[in-house]
Amino acid sequence: MKLKDKFWTYPAEAENGRRLIITGRDVPADIISAGKHIFRLTVSWDYTPLPDGMPDEEDARLMEQATDALLDETRRDPAAILTGIYTGDGRRDWIFYTRSLHIFRNILNRALAPLPPLPLSIEAAEDPEWEEYLDMRAQTYIPDEDDAD
Repeated sequence: MKLKDKFWTYPAEAENGRRLIITGRDVPADIISAGKHIFRLTVSWDYTPLPDGMPDEEDARLMEQATDALLDETRRDPAAILTGIYTGDGRRDWIFYTRSLHIFRNILNRALAPLPPLPLSIEAAEDPEWEEYLDMRAQTYIPDEDDAD
């Protein structure tokens, strides 16, 4: 099955009560069960939050540019899939699943090359069963009208 750009957004709260916005991507089960994307990467940007925990206008603009660039690059190279974006409480996390850490590095560098240097950190873990994604989806998925059929 082909990966579509079908996302949902779920409002949540951090433990301290600040707003947290979770954006998830609807990934077909056959992509998960194929077992090709076994590495989970979290690309994080810590920022100085506004009182509600959200980024200021300048950071939010740059984050959206980065998100658009990452989506464009992963559409061209299916070796990595953006599955979630968590924003709030002074941090944005982009969650990816990839076939190869080396290839992901190249995808990330190509995507972000046109942007100014960003304060990013990256963590990688093996997650062949997509446990993080499936947990996030179970807790936050909001079906749209098309899903009711």
